[in-house]
Amino acid sequence: MQIRVPKSWELPERAVTPEGAYRSRRAFLRDLSLLGAAAGAGAVRARADATSLSDRLNPLYRGEGLKVTPYPYIVSYNNFYEFGTDKSDPKENANKTWKPEPGWTVEIAGLAANRGKWGVEDIVAKAGGLEQRVYRFRCVEAWSMVIPWDGFPLAKLVAFAQPHPEAKYLKFTSFFDPKDAVGQADENLPYPYIEGLTLPEATNELAFIATGLYG
Repeated sequence: MQIRVPKSWELPERAVTPEGAYRSRRAFLRDLSLLGAAAGAGAVRARADATSLSDRLNPLYRGEGLKVTPYPYIVSYNNFYEFGTDKSDPKENANKTWKPEPGWTVEIAGLAANRGKWGVEDIVAKAGGLEQRVYRFRCVEAWSMVIPWDGFPLAKLVAFAQPHPEAKYLKFTSFFDPKDAVGQADENLPYPYIEGLTLPEATNELAFIATGLYG
């Protein structure tokens, strides 16, 4: 008879995500990638050029029954390779000479009617302001967090862009600043970071642009 002894890091069966939440593998991985990227980008308590805009808790995402991960863990355990490949690198390296504000802009280009450049605060205002959502996610690396995000639904940015009927995909291109982002200077990955979604994925109600943390 074979006896299997679970590893100390393995989750018990009772903690496994319900099948309905991961039945679509593509959507599940998409949500993880969005949240993983946002965990690094939102690792400061400030709300990236959107501090003057009020926010409100979305009652559908209040995280009832969930215990929010302590703030020190959220901001010190991140995958944000622009500032180093170790989990603790972003907290240290992003707080040296790199400045996310003022002056950050978002550019919309391609098959969209509303092309141009806008300040982050303008984009948030056009999306109707910030809202608060509590998201629970598990990384494929076998760790998980419960995060209280500030931000707005990605669908609102898509609606503002007014994609042409023939548009099928949404492409994200991040920043490139090897002078202050030490990971980019090390060329540990091709930069700037690029991600892509289909338009149905981008307008899914769970797709969320995180601008920071609340609480």
